[in-house]
Amino acid sequence: MRSRYSAFVLDLGEYLLATWHPDTRPARLEPNEPGLKWLGLSIKRHTTQDADHAMVEFVARSRLHGHANRLHECSRFVRIDGRWLYLDGSFPDE
Repeated sequence: MRSRYSAFVLDLGEYLLATWHPDTRPARLEPNEPGLKWLGLSIKRHTTQDADHAMVEFVARSRLHGHANRLHECSRFVRIDGRWLYLDGSFPDE
């Protein structure tokens, strides 16, 4: 999760696609919008369902054109050939 957040901060679309599960991976990603500033990542919790399935709940904060944004997501990951891949995410009720 932290490496994917760092990739969002650095606008490393190829890394994000490479760490995305092939069943849910988009064909391409748009680059960050000019002026977007990522402010931080907080991991709320991590749960392991089994050796190859896990969930990470996080909050990522950003600012764009003076407006603060907050992304709160529960991301599911699957390990394939020893690599953790982002499968999908949901947005918990706050």
